[in-house]
Amino acid sequence: MSSRKRILVIKLSSFGDIFHALPTVNNLKVALDAEIDWVTQPEYVELVSCIPIVSEVIPFPRRELLPRGRAFIRKLRSRKYDMVIDLQGLLKSAIVARLARGDKTIGPSFQREGARLFYDAVAARRDKNRHAVDENLDVVRYLGLPLLPVAFPVVFPEQAVDAPAPRVAIVPVSRRENKNWPVGNFLQTARVLRQEFGASIFLFGSKTDHGVCEGLRSELLAESGQGTVVNLAGKTSLVEMGGWFLRMNLVVVNDSGPLHMAAALGIPVVTMFGPTDPHRTGPYGAGHRVITTKVACRPCFDRVCKFPEVECMNGISTDEVIAAAREVLIKVK
Repeated sequence: MSSRKRILVIKLSSFGDIFHALPTVNNLKVALDAEIDWVTQPEYVELVSCIPIVSEVIPFPRRELLPRGRAFIRKLRSRKYDMVIDLQGLLKSAIVARLARGDKTIGPSFQREGARLFYDAVAARRDKNRHAVDENLDVVRYLGLPLLPVAFPVVFPEQAVDAPAPRVAIVPVSRRENKNWPVGNFLQTARVLRQEFGASIFLFGSKTDHGVCEGLRSELLAESGQGTVVNLAGKTSLVEMGGWFLRMNLVVVNDSGPLHMAAALGIPVVTMFGPTDPHRTGPYGAGHRVITTKVACRPCFDRVCKFPEVECMNGISTDEVIAAAREVLIKVK
């Protein structure tokens, strides 16, 4: 009979948060020689399936609990776990953790919504003055395991790209309007990078972002300048986007999920932060550039700006972003 530890990880969402949890999952896998299963929302199943240290991905039917809830619970309880570790910290994830068959259920320091009632233990005291990656690693510390070098073991199928380097990915839209740098600033940045470096520009986003990206593509192609311009918004899955990112030399992006994907892959990032705090959710690792403004109200973490002008984003100049991009691209052969 195998003596390997069996661990169920619960990280339901979101896109970027999955990457924040990954170093902890890797640390548990290596330090305990554990077999890891992972519960996540259906839209992230394909993404989590690209993490080779995960044995099985269990979809949590968030939007279809009535028709699919019983089947989900049967699947969840079909296996016995030594530990169930909730890295989401919300009421819904804590309930999932309690429904699973585990000897011990551990929650994160950032738990809320009454989630604590469903755990046997919480990994640490709440401390938001650090990066989300480090918050998740509280579980490793709680278990008394050695802290390994932070790693993001994820494998995406690489895309065949014949456009010349340097190749720059631009992701001009986030899920929150007050985290969006003005589209015109992205246009000016791409324009300069094409003129100075002959950069090939690849535009990424969701289906709803396709129009914005198409507008950028049209504007760039109407001007003189070298380099390819491709609009991939709405044309790639998350996994396919990861494959494209592997071929990029730089990603210019708002605070959003693609930022954390690029950073996890080791692709240099230039990112603009306004209402959020890069010390908590900025790109993890070396070689990235974070541009902010000195506005008294930032970071506020509000989903909607209280003021007519989102000064913390609109105040970030294209000159600053272009200068940061130059620092990266000047090294590309």
